[in-house]
Amino acid sequence: MKKKSIFLIAATATLYFNNAYAQETPQDSAKVSSIDQIVITGNSNPKKKIESSTAISTFNAKEIQKQNPISAAALLQRVPGFAVETSGGEVGNNLFARGIPSAGAYEFVQVQEDGLPVFEDGALQFANADNFFRVDNSVSRLEALRGGSGSIYANNSPGGLINFITKEGSNDFKGTAKLETSTYGLMRADLNLGGALVKDKLFFNVGGFYRTDDGIRKTGFKANNGGQIRMNLKYVFDKGYVKMYYKKLDDRNTFYLPIPLLQDGNTLKEFPGFDANYGTYSYRGIGQLTIPQAGGGFFNRDLENGIHPKVDVVGGEFKYDLGSNFTVLNKTRYTNIDMNYTGIFPAGAPYTAGDFAKRSGIAGNNYQYSLVSGGAVVNPANVQELGFWAIDKKMNNFVNDLQFSYKFDKGNVTAGFYKSSWKSTQYWNWSNILTTVTDRPQLLNLVDTSLTPSDNGYSKTYNGVTSMSFLIRNSQIQGSLNDVYLNLDYNITDDWSFNGGIRYSRDYYKGYGVNTTKANLNNSGLTIDGTHSFATTTADDNMSVLGNQYTYWYYDVNKVSYTLATNYKINRENAVYARFSSGFRSPNEEAYYNNMADLSQIKPVSTNQLEVGYKYYSRTFDVAVIPFYSTLKNLSFTDVFSDGTSENKFANTSNIGLEIEGYTRLFNNILEVTFNGTIQNPKYKDFSGRNADGSTFDYDGNVVRRMPKFYFNISPAVNITKEWRAYVSMNYYGKRFQNEGNTDDNILPSFTEFGAGMSYQLGKIRFAVDGTNIFNTIGITEGDPRSTTSVGNIRMARPIMGAAARASITLDF
Repeated sequence: MKKKSIFLIAATATLYFNNAYAQETPQDSAKVSSIDQIVITGNSNPKKKIESSTAISTFNAKEIQKQNPISAAALLQRVPGFAVETSGGEVGNNLFARGIPSAGAYEFVQVQEDGLPVFEDGALQFANADNFFRVDNSVSRLEALRGGSGSIYANNSPGGLINFITKEGSNDFKGTAKLETSTYGLMRADLNLGGALVKDKLFFNVGGFYRTDDGIRKTGFKANNGGQIRMNLKYVFDKGYVKMYYKKLDDRNTFYLPIPLLQDGNTLKEFPGFDANYGTYSYRGIGQLTIPQAGGGFFNRDLENGIHPKVDVVGGEFKYDLGSNFTVLNKTRYTNIDMNYTGIFPAGAPYTAGDFAKRSGIAGNNYQYSLVSGGAVVNPANVQELGFWAIDKKMNNFVNDLQFSYKFDKGNVTAGFYKSSWKSTQYWNWSNILTTVTDRPQLLNLVDTSLTPSDNGYSKTYNGVTSMSFLIRNSQIQGSLNDVYLNLDYNITDDWSFNGGIRYSRDYYKGYGVNTTKANLNNSGLTIDGTHSFATTTADDNMSVLGNQYTYWYYDVNKVSYTLATNYKINRENAVYARFSSGFRSPNEEAYYNNMADLSQIKPVSTNQLEVGYKYYSRTFDVAVIPFYSTLKNLSFTDVFSDGTSENKFANTSNIGLEIEGYTRLFNNILEVTFNGTIQNPKYKDFSGRNADGSTFDYDGNVVRRMPKFYFNISPAVNITKEWRAYVSMNYYGKRFQNEGNTDDNILPSFTEFGAGMSYQLGKIRFAVDGTNIFNTIGITEGDPRSTTSVGNIRMARPIMGAAARASITLDF
């Protein structure tokens, strides 16, 4: 590991100095001063950041370029209050806002593009919101709001709003072109163009990217392959504007899941033969699945497709001045998504070869393992059962947001009607496979040598598959949201303002689940090897078959969200504010599915939040200090375990914390430092009950799972000359517990990750090198939520990516 780290640091330096030419134009500063910055997210009208009574972080296009995040999740790590797990790869990552626990995804925040959701529900099973958008050079800025008014301006967003705002054209034709490569086979091209077709009237912007790479973790195939394009056209007239836009995303991404590690006290170390920084079970050698189905035909899947969404988005925006200080704004969008999702999910920790054979029903030493490829007999020390999970989802969403605003001397009032109709239909087909415990796994067969090949139950596998299609699910969920909202901004004095908002949600959800039965292939006439029937293997004994009975369910939500806030601007640079908000999140998809026969026990998750804040913004120094307190009721836990069952528990939580965000320029702008940090204490309340096996639990007062009490990011940068810039970054993630019981065998240790980079500006050309995890830290962001049982000191966990370096050339014109 150390040799690789040293090599990558050397590579970073070499790539930089190869591009170090003399220049004439100074580099842009890393951060634009916040003192005059305007924000729109979570506000009825654009206002200065210091006048907004919200906790909001902003990043413009240049700031995003300087950070050059490897994924959207990596960018969101820079937002205080957001605990982000980035170990899944480019997509499929998890974000937890202000200590609110969930099964993952973006369950309590809404991810938006230009003020409308990427998809209405960002936490559908296997449909994390970041699967459906990408950060590229067509992004103008990011506004990330925590808590506050999120529940007034969007659904299911008590944790906050994440709004990616795209670029628009102007009278001046502008463009950005970027080429990027890396130490892991990356080839990426970005292009964005914008300008005027008719001066002062008709503007356009078009941008996108295409990328292919091998992945930092070694899969043996192209881990990421695809891209997106988006374009907009805006016509401006005397009293307003009209805008139309389109986005196409077609991208394949490998999703990285837990690997085995060894617990040594409070640290996790590499499992022998498994590279913690670069290894993965998602490997080409086990990437093909072909198995007969109990209902006829074969099921085929290729791991190389990974998470493969095809997304088409068309939308429009219209604003018109009605006169007499009245304005109308309407935003509308239609999104269609067709996604194939294929991933390798460990079915618990590795077992010794003998223990797994015993679990499979083989007595004593009467077992024999062999490689599926070639048939050679092997004697592995350990074996691993892996879930080969395949999910297909077809999703669509139509949304319209209509707003009327009235401006008066002391403020403004906005009233709106929000309508969203969405549907998601999904099909699951899951099997388990048996492999060696290495980062280049091979499929294994297992037989009982006390029997003959013609005996029933002789083989425990079928071409390496231990459980053929053991779980099949066919289900659908639909949402029809009908919300009205009202927001008032009132200036009590020139420096003292009041904000109040209310939203009434009359939302309807419905869906179905298709029942399944169990079957096998014993009487199918098929053979496992051309000779022996399926009676000779146990791999098909628990196959799932879709039935012809449907369970339909219906659920309606009738809730009010509201917020009250005040902001006092002490002077041009100082302000304080306070806000109370009450919001909710509708039950998630898995909660409906688990309880569709009786929905009486599920309820919307209700939230109350109180926050106060101090903000200081100047030309050289920014700081925001925001203490907060929150409570949640009826929180559902819906992790799907490796055997296909769901956790299906409910709890209350509370959290008290402090967010800090800062930036400073020192020594005549030679040194710049950005910082964000969060201190919190999220705990369970009234969380006791009975497990599925009949045992009882009492987690009252325990620390909420997967939540660090302390995490921060600090990134100093040095402007060595007007053209030459270098930076380092440090991410610290505190200790967490993987399970609700807070047991020692489920500790996720704290870790610190370092990055570094350099850039050089040659006129309009920018050369840059960025290194991530340069010291090859084994940092664990999550354990294995699908199986919290352990074998000895073996722990299943998902580490961050190993050290890597990227080099880029960007031309602004």
